[in-house]
Amino acid sequence: MFDIRFTPQIPVGQVFITPAAAQRLSLGDVTQALRRHARGDHGDCIEPAPHPDRGVLRGCRVFSAYRAANGTRFWIITDTDLRQTKVLLPEDY
Repeated sequence: MFDIRFTPQIPVGQVFITPAAAQRLSLGDVTQALRRHARGDHGDCIEPAPHPDRGVLRGCRVFSAYRAANGTRFWIITDTDLRQTKVLLPEDY
């Protein structure tokens, strides 16, 4: 679990990371990406993300895609109820 110390635009709730992602990603990469995700910067996400306020009100999951410094692609997904956010590799999905 990670501790994010700033006021997020998107509440992320409790943060979980898959074992494979924990092995391949640095704490710095994950922390930076979580901050971007919570601010509404969805990284390399191809599909436009919903506006944080409107999307969350409609019950949409918030999806972001990033690349770590070592080149590893990873995703961050916040569930529709905003209680949980998962950090995972695409192959973990």
